[in-house]
Amino acid sequence: MDLLACPYDKHFPLELYVVEVNKYEERNVSFRSKPACELYCAFRGKEVKEFGGKDPGCDECIKYEVKTGVLYCPTCQRWYPIKDEIPVLLPDDLRKKDEDLKFLMQIKDRIPEKIWLQGKPFNLSEK
Repeated sequence: MDLLACPYDKHFPLELYVVEVNKYEERNVSFRSKPACELYCAFRGKEVKEFGGKDPGCDECIKYEVKTGVLYCPTCQRWYPIKDEIPVLLPDDLRKKDEDLKFLMQIKDRIPEKIWLQGKPFNLSEK
């Protein structure tokens, strides 16, 4: 999340809505410094500068991967799916409307209405 911005308007940070996570208990990483993220900690939902140099829990954060979820740009209202731990940030013309709408339908009860009702490039009000 510390590296992702909206490909259209470059807004940072994107909003993260988690539907399903995988936890990897055995994952251990050596960090050069903590906090490990430079600008934004999605684990705590705060800018790194708010921690005042203190560790926000990097050793615990690294154990989690978002398996299913949505990234949302509050500026242009575009949403991007996270499927099988991979954020799919494709331009509108390369996205598949039927697949995106099916994905939204499957998770709509676990994400904000603004995404599935008004999100771009596709939303469930178009069905």
